[in-house]
Amino acid sequence: MAARRKRITPLVPKDEAKLRHDFMDAVISDYRGQIDELESAIGMYMVGRHFGWKILYLVHSKRTMKKYEEILGIKASEAFEPFGPDAPSTRAFELLQHASNFWKVVSGEEKLPLDREQRRSST
Repeated sequence: MAARRKRITPLVPKDEAKLRHDFMDAVISDYRGQIDELESAIGMYMVGRHFGWKILYLVHSKRTMKKYEEILGIKASEAFEPFGPDAPSTRAFELLQHASNFWKVVSGEEKLPLDREQRRSST
């Protein structure tokens, strides 16, 4: 059984949490398209505040990130910090500490010793 992570402190005040919830409700109400893509985009939005946009770009392809950003009407780099409070728990974060250029890693010019599936894991 995996070790249980301690519960994180809420990252935002309750009024900001309500704004996030209202934002997601608006996105859902306005969305026209495949529901699985909407669900994935909202999941990315929820996870982004914990891990940050740089981890999201390592987990997802640029194309997928663009699709999710379009669905949500946001830019991940403006909506989230580069690294959220839970980013250090990921393998991708560890490896990025040794990368020379983030965007070269994202584009595939510079290789990390982990494939995309391994980057998705938090341990």
